[in-house]
Amino acid sequence: MGDRVRYETIDEGSIAFVTMTRERYRNALSQQMMLEIIDAFEEAAADDAVRVIILRGEGPVFSAGHDLGSPDALAMREANHSESMGRRYPRTRGMDVDPHLFIRGIPKPTIAMVQGTCIYAAWMLASAADVIFAAEGTQFLATNFAYFSVPWDLGARRTLHLLYDNRFLSAEEAMRYGFVADVFAADRLEEETLAYARRVAQNDPFQLRMMKHSVHQMQEMQGFTAHILSSYSDRMVRAANTDTPITQEQGEGKRRLYTSVERARANREGHKSE
Repeated sequence: MGDRVRYETIDEGSIAFVTMTRERYRNALSQQMMLEIIDAFEEAAADDAVRVIILRGEGPVFSAGHDLGSPDALAMREANHSESMGRRYPRTRGMDVDPHLFIRGIPKPTIAMVQGTCIYAAWMLASAADVIFAAEGTQFLATNFAYFSVPWDLGARRTLHLLYDNRFLSAEEAMRYGFVADVFAADRLEEETLAYARRVAQNDPFQLRMMKHSVHQMQEMQGFTAHILSSYSDRMVRAANTDTPITQEQGEGKRRLYTSVERARANREGHKSE
């Protein structure tokens, strides 16, 4: 791990915390931070004492999604300037698809503890966990991103209804739709998440592993991973051929704006005023 992610265990090592520590940048998911997140999950997966893994973000925001303008992002943009699609395809798959498939496949219970906002790449990361708990007031935003788990998270028709509308989903809606397991007051989120994790950690780890394997086996028989990889290819074709800018500058020294996120924010304000 580096300075973007903190790894620690409690309760005699039975519960591991993977904490995103880029509060200054709203825990934006740079390629560098994704590598540290995977390192932390690998450590937890390899530690026989660890029974449950909890993913969280420091500060008021779980994650604002892809990193668009921090020093991490600028360094990667410079390093990959004018890269060919032949290089871009495996690089972005290594950031946006493979890590989430790895986290999803860890044979231990995983929990995402979400507060504030959970936008695009942050949805992908949270979705890779087995169970999601959210704080009241949390806002989720999905699209047809690289790790396109949304139809599996919400169902096909509900996914289309939501994505066509390009709007945020409240924590309560996300729970009603089955994406979030439970919603708690912000000051109780960690307490309630930890209480659940401790109950889970008391169970036989092999039985937990078999439960997870059986559920994933069902999804694999329905084509989960094949769908994720196919959707990723679709996204790369779209990215290579779109005429509409995905992001836009808003002045020197300011973060880049993600065009569709700004539209979703406007839609959210429109819903509030109705």
